Amino acid sequence: MITSVKRFITFFSFFAFSLTLLAQGTVTTRKYRLSDFPDKVTKVVLTGNSVLDGALRQEVLNYWTLSAFEFCTVQEFEALKSQDLYYFLMAAESRFKGEETPGIVFLTLVKGDKGTGQGVSGMPEIISLPVTSAQGSSGRDLVYMGALVQAVQDFTRAAMESEAVAYTGSDWFNGRYTREGKMQQIYMAREDLAASVGQADLDKYLDEDWHLVDADEADAAYQNGTYNTLVSYVVAPFTPDKGSYSYQLLFKAQSHELFYIHRHKIKEPRAPEGFLAEDLKRLSQKR
Repeated sequence: MITSVKRFITFFSFFAFSLTLLAQGTVTTRKYRLSDFPDKVTKVVLTGNSVLDGALRQEVLNYWTLSAFEFCTVQEFEALKSQDLYYFLMAAESRFKGEETPGIVFLTLVKGDKGTGQGVSGMPEIISLPVTSAQGSSGRDLVYMGALVQAVQDFTRAAMESEAVAYTGSDWFNGRYTREGKMQQIYMAREDLAASVGQADLDKYLDEDWHLVDADEADAAYQNGTYNTLVSYVVAPFTPDKGSYSYQLLFKAQSHELFYIHRHKIKEPRAPEGFLAEDLKRLSQKR
């Protein structure tokens, strides 16, 4: 489970924004906070980054069905954030404690709140999922943006129906792997493996349906909707700081559902970014 940590969030853009969010954790809501979600408009905040905004806009149009939505600018968000008439979906940079600069961009869903005051630290956060390094795009984030939009919506729908889901947080997605992981083949990009993983780890944990492939092949399997296949994706800062985290994800190619998410604090050389031996062990135990 992705546990609660304090992190500062700012809007992801090529421009410098002064506003920050002190988030209280990846998921800080309960079922009652979401009871009005279908009746509210979700404002999708476009930050000025044309590439990221374009991907987010298109995937919201493709996937978002849980509530009415409208696109807005950062300036409009500033004017509306203290109104509880809206929820806001945004791509935002996050700086964890110990990081000198933001390390990761998250796709974040928050609720407008009258008590917001200065900044947006008082806004209830529904869920945040990692998108890409805050230091630049690898291009793979554009491939998986739709799956992340869908994952935010999937979690929100489930949290509306179950108090336990909101308490479980992002670990809720891992239940899909627990139920179906043994039936799926895995296409894991070689670049997603941590440098600390050796051949002995691969021999111990990988089975005949677990394939190490180039990132392009993994992405193609996702884009082609390959049957019965999970594909890997890792989000971490390009240049990690003391407090940086690495997030490991698996998406189901056919349905574009998030099936696995786990994170660890980056500590060289034992725990660099990417899927660690511990991830491989955890995944192999469900196969």
